[in-house]
Amino acid sequence: MNWPYELQIGWRYTRVGRAGRRNGFISFISGVSMLGIALGVAALIIVLSVMNGFRKEVQGQMLAAVPHIEVSSAGGDALPDWKATLTQIGAVPQVGAQVIGAAPFISTQALLARGDAMRGVIVRGIAPNEEASVTDVAARLKDTVLARLVPGEWNVVLGIELARSLGLSEGDKVTAVLPGGQVTPAGVVPRMRALTVVGVFNSGHYPNDNGLALVHIADAARLMRVAGPTGLQLRLRDVNDARDVAARVQTALGPTWSVRDWTRSNASWFDAVQVEKLLMFIILTLIVAVAAFNLVAMLVMTVTDKRADIAILRTLGASPRSVMGVFMVQGAASGLIGTAAGVFFGLLVAFNIDVIVPAIERLLSFSFFPGNVFLISRMPSDPQRGDIVPVIAISLLLSFVATLYPSWRASRVQPAQALRYE
Repeated sequence: MNWPYELQIGWRYTRVGRAGRRNGFISFISGVSMLGIALGVAALIIVLSVMNGFRKEVQGQMLAAVPHIEVSSAGGDALPDWKATLTQIGAVPQVGAQVIGAAPFISTQALLARGDAMRGVIVRGIAPNEEASVTDVAARLKDTVLARLVPGEWNVVLGIELARSLGLSEGDKVTAVLPGGQVTPAGVVPRMRALTVVGVFNSGHYPNDNGLALVHIADAARLMRVAGPTGLQLRLRDVNDARDVAARVQTALGPTWSVRDWTRSNASWFDAVQVEKLLMFIILTLIVAVAAFNLVAMLVMTVTDKRADIAILRTLGASPRSVMGVFMVQGAASGLIGTAAGVFFGLLVAFNIDVIVPAIERLLSFSFFPGNVFLISRMPSDPQRGDIVPVIAISLLLSFVATLYPSWRASRVQPAQALRYE
């Protein structure tokens, strides 16, 4: 197959060169440029994959005890029929197929007191059977701890850190102090209720384990003096679609309803992760940019070394545009090879990081993530197409832009001046 001579010559300059020490140095610089681009691309893919992995791990722990979406009346009133509300939500376009679990709930803030110790918590009234379809903790404890939440017995299940901070164990009593006191002849008296601890849960996420108490929904309704559930919890097929689904449900139900997805409930953490990932992407992209500058230097030196070749091409009839194309092919080929090598190496490490990191830890006799310090004891990785494709595009774009000035400079070489001292 006969390729245009710009491609043939450009690829020849990339692959091999004319014998001589100067040309050997140019070839070495070309290899270093490719290596720089490869390392930059690989670093971007590995770091972003690890950040995705950490986010996925923490997100999974965070959502182990809380729903993906909460739907409630704006005024906090009881729902007339939560199953009818669920049917209405399921009829919203592009929402019904996403909802794979639903359960009613009642939620309020309260104080739990035992002796002199007191903690502010979220008291959530749940229906144990339905709750198992919404949260992982409920599914895991449905037939054991949550089965002890019997209506009228005023039992409570506490997060493990909350129970530890109050010094509570199974069978102990704890007093719940609820908002909205009772007016008596002696004045306003806080509403209080003694609850029996029947178990604890461990979601792995400290805010949940230290600030959540679960009671039966019938007991919660009596505590809050409401006729029934005040809201509906939803579990989605894809947790990353929660914000879009919540917006659709809010539009369909109208302003008399409050719809909150997990990214809103944990806005500070979610926004911090997004900003951190963006900043890390920008910082690591500078590595690729530095490698692109090396590509500029390599091409400038190649143009200087090939001035005689350029002059011969011009005397044989090559146009300045063709000469420019030769060196653009050389630069683009270096960028393409470097990017491909970086993607291969980055994905190789990202998909095998669970093997590589333990091997390094054994070699150094050092643990990067001690189990008694961090929530997780391994380095997670989650390569995503949405991160890899932009990395490839930016690397190729920078490589192409880097070829423009040296190639333009090559096209300006005058044959007579280039051959004067040859």
